[in-house]
Amino acid sequence: MRLRLPRWAAVTAALTVLAGAGTWTAVASDDPPPVHRADRMLDADGVRLDTSYFTGDGDGRRPAVLLGHGFGGSKEDVRAQAEGLAREGYAVLTWSARGFGASTGEIGLNDPDHEVKDVSRLIDWLAARPEVLLDKAGDPRVGVSGASYGGAISLLAAGHDPRVDAIAPRITYWNLADALFPNGVFKKLWAGIFFSAGNGAGAGAGAGIGPGTGDAPGTGDGPATGEAPAAGGAPAAGKAPAGSAAKAPAGAGKAAPAKPPACGRFTVELCSLYQRVAVAGKPDAAARALLEARSPSAVGDRIKVPALLVQGQSDSLFTLAQSDAMARALAANGAPVAVDWTSGGHDGGDQEAERVEQRVGAWFDRWLKRDASVDTGPAFRVSRTGGVDSTNGRATLRAATADRYPGLASGTTALALGGAPQTFANPPGGAPPSVSAVPGLGGGLSGLSSLGVGLSLDFPGQHARFDAKPQTEALRITGTPTVRVRVTSTAADGSAVLFAKVYDVGPDGRQQVLPAQLVAPVRVEDAGNGRSVTLTLPAIDHEVEAGHRLRLVVAATDLGYASPAAPAAYTVAVEGPLAVPVAPGLTTRAAALPWWVWGLPLIGLAVAAVLLFTARRRTAAPAPDPELAAVPLQITGLSKKYKGGERYSVKDLSFRVEQGQVLGLLGPNGAGKTTTLRMLMGLIAPDEGEIRVFGQAIRPGAPVLSRVGAFVEGAGFLPHLSGRENLDLYWKATGRPAEDAHVDEALRIANLGGALERAVRTYSQGMRQRLALAQAMLGLPDLLILDEPTNGLDPPQIREMREVMIRYAAGGRTVIVSSHLLAEVEQSCTHLVVMDRGQLVQAGPVAEITGSGDTLLVTLAERTPDGEPVPPVPDALVEKIGALPGVGSAARADGGLLVRLDGADATALIGELVRLDVPLTGVGPHRRLEDAFLTLIGGGAA
Repeated sequence: MRLRLPRWAAVTAALTVLAGAGTWTAVASDDPPPVHRADRMLDADGVRLDTSYFTGDGDGRRPAVLLGHGFGGSKEDVRAQAEGLAREGYAVLTWSARGFGASTGEIGLNDPDHEVKDVSRLIDWLAARPEVLLDKAGDPRVGVSGASYGGAISLLAAGHDPRVDAIAPRITYWNLADALFPNGVFKKLWAGIFFSAGNGAGAGAGAGIGPGTGDAPGTGDGPATGEAPAAGGAPAAGKAPAGSAAKAPAGAGKAAPAKPPACGRFTVELCSLYQRVAVAGKPDAAARALLEARSPSAVGDRIKVPALLVQGQSDSLFTLAQSDAMARALAANGAPVAVDWTSGGHDGGDQEAERVEQRVGAWFDRWLKRDASVDTGPAFRVSRTGGVDSTNGRATLRAATADRYPGLASGTTALALGGAPQTFANPPGGAPPSVSAVPGLGGGLSGLSSLGVGLSLDFPGQHARFDAKPQTEALRITGTPTVRVRVTSTAADGSAVLFAKVYDVGPDGRQQVLPAQLVAPVRVEDAGNGRSVTLTLPAIDHEVEAGHRLRLVVAATDLGYASPAAPAAYTVAVEGPLAVPVAPGLTTRAAALPWWVWGLPLIGLAVAAVLLFTARRRTAAPAPDPELAAVPLQITGLSKKYKGGERYSVKDLSFRVEQGQVLGLLGPNGAGKTTTLRMLMGLIAPDEGEIRVFGQAIRPGAPVLSRVGAFVEGAGFLPHLSGRENLDLYWKATGRPAEDAHVDEALRIANLGGALERAVRTYSQGMRQRLALAQAMLGLPDLLILDEPTNGLDPPQIREMREVMIRYAAGGRTVIVSSHLLAEVEQSCTHLVVMDRGQLVQAGPVAEITGSGDTLLVTLAERTPDGEPVPPVPDALVEKIGALPGVGSAARADGGLLVRLDGADATALIGELVRLDVPLTGVGPHRRLEDAFLTLIGGGAA
């Protein structure tokens, strides 16, 4: 049941239904071989199922795969995976389940009498396809996979239809009653999301889930009777399969009650179940029985096929305990089982889709293609957060593996908890509630909990807490911690609803993080006189660092669950240690290293050997030039041709920059700007010529580079740290004294204000740009180099960046900025260097370059001396001005007329305009930087 929550951005997509009665179309792809797709409406006991069938090129029979979709979605959600499997030699069938996408019928939550039988009908259809491999007549070699709702149907199909040969369920449930009513507590927020999603599913709907979630059926999307195969296929319309004549579709028949409109596409019995439990705030026996009957656990003893179980750690809906129950049951049946805990889940995070789909493909290669040489991966794998990628703010992952699945209670370690019995309140109405996970909206925070990032809240007076001693060494928890407590309740019925969680608490005792944002609810009955219970806490994989300690919190409320409305007092006392599993057989693999980590040292050694054996001597750096000691930059005869290139990237370039200037480096793509800046920063060496900064020649590592600051596009920061912490960390890495950083002055110029103390992940793009600029200004370098500093900024942010550059140069320092925004350069720069094809085109003050054209701006009066409006110059008069001797053209412009001279001078033009009674107020040179730039480079694009 991978719920697809509302997409709050305005994203729209038109999904075209290609149900042309078996019409074959080639799926566009850059990767051969091509994939063919056929869309059909298949009849299933009077319900139309929208299907797509994918095959690749090639002769002979092949195994088949059925791919199910998540709750609230449709077959389109698994199209990309279907195409990939088809290219790998499978016949793949996808379908929209009843009540979703373009399929008709009602949502029965994988009812064995409806949704599960639909899968058997699809297997019948596959058995009749000439390209599908058969184990025997009517029995295709077939695997089933899917996520959430589609994952559950793969398990149910394997339990109900013996023709299923392998399964790969992902982030799904084993017992839906346990998932939605854990320990007798109603998971109200997730249940409400389910119900809303189901109401928004189906024809012409999707509003409750987000645009593009379903195909709206029309009148021309295939025959109502479906495509009946030659043998063993889907029955024709109105003909129920043998043995099912007495079973009418849900809601049909004379005894069926009228369905309330609020039920949407759910069956009446499910609608009634939800409304009953939502009002009562707790489940009843009938609700549990109904959901259990539609759960894989109901047929768990019949599932004996190879199963790859993929479950998410960022998942407050279907927790790791669900996959643990699956693994234990299937292993007891003798089936080959592998368990994979991914970083993501229903609460967000990194879903590792590409890796998981590759592993699913390998699993099917092994058990459907029967290729024993295929590596299907370890028996158990868990993804662990190894840090944060500073370029995109995402958590980096590494794997821990074991040759057997350890379960949730392997290698238990006992930690004593301190604290006397504590009494706390359940507030009237159960509000305000504590916060652990926010279903579906956690943004993957659970994946960063090991880095100190998370969201949790417990209100004073509504919880008890008990602390363990700080860890003397790191402790890795893998599984479900447990603890024995005694609970006493003052509620009228003697019950208590409690929410237990274990925090990782920092050395200061205040900063605490809830691993995976998970909480364990429990309903304790008959606790009026006290009752001892064992709390089984959420299954997690989390490392507690040395110096940190664990904290058990037992709260009276939680946002995601229903709490009693009546006020009550609860007393909790710990009766034993906190038992934490450590899975001793689990080993963490080192994070994969980029090639350059190991490659660069080897390359360095090779280069050193070449230099040694060829006796090549490095030329000594030229002596400083005292006459240029006050000149920020002088470039002389600079040339650079990359190896293998046919032309120079930079050719014989010379220019000089003085103190206090803001120099704009302009040129079209390929002009050599970036190469020039890289040579200026000492990153690459020129072939000819030299660069001097304050009289000293630039070489890689030259001491004078400490007087140069650089801002390059895409500066990376650690998102969980504040702006100030990022700057401090950067400056420490330079090895220079802290007092030389001049942090406060750089920050004053960058104008970050109070945002400096916030985490960088909360910054807008403009704030990130200013923080990067502040980083470049640390130490107040005399020469500041900015490469496209306004990329991605809106007009107000661009204006702010302009002001920052001007303020910086106002102190006598020098700024060089490379940009494509000519209008912005014109306003912020004092001087320009224009390059084209690696060569200097023109250099000088902005006013000199823009004012050297032959176009004049004639400004016109808007009112007469008496205050009356002056009528616009008639078109005929504009044409007459353009036809004057020595005038090339005349045209209207903001503020007056633009007149291009062609032989005449300004004095002669003024005389002619006066003679024609043009109400001019001034005449002056006019040429925008864009005009000048295009003229200088011959019309090329910036």
